[in-house]
Amino acid sequence: MKFREATIEDIDPIHTVRMSVKENILVNLSLVTKDDYIRLLTQDGKGWVCETDFGIVAFSIVDTIKKNVWALFVHPDFEAKGIGSTIHNLMLDWYFSHEQETLWLSTDAETRADKFYREAGWKEVMRFGKNEIKFEMTFEEWKNQEKNIS
Repeated sequence: MKFREATIEDIDPIHTVRMSVKENILVNLSLVTKDDYIRLLTQDGKGWVCETDFGIVAFSIVDTIKKNVWALFVHPDFEAKGIGSTIHNLMLDWYFSHEQETLWLSTDAETRADKFYREAGWKEVMRFGKNEIKFEMTFEEWKNQEKNIS
């Protein structure tokens, strides 16, 4: 397994991973465009991928303008192997080395992602829509977690 920064050339395989998930399914395909990926990977954020012999199997993208995790997805065939945690930690380490503002994300309630983020130390701040949760991670909480892990 190799973890590295995402590039524009990775957009198609990244989107393939995004469309493969069984939870937090993208119902309206127009909500995520190639231009969104390009903007976030070149101007407004940063992304990471995990590559194996099978190609890209996971990715994460943080939006530094909106201060949110825009995406973090692992192909279903590669779940529960530590890939999500590694790519999550790479993203948060990078973000909080450049920003001290609170980072947020949203995901569907009662999903694997919900459980994953809670276990990673994210705090639920509100529920909205049909079944979504907004989580936040502060700079201080992330730095304290790093100390506890070390």
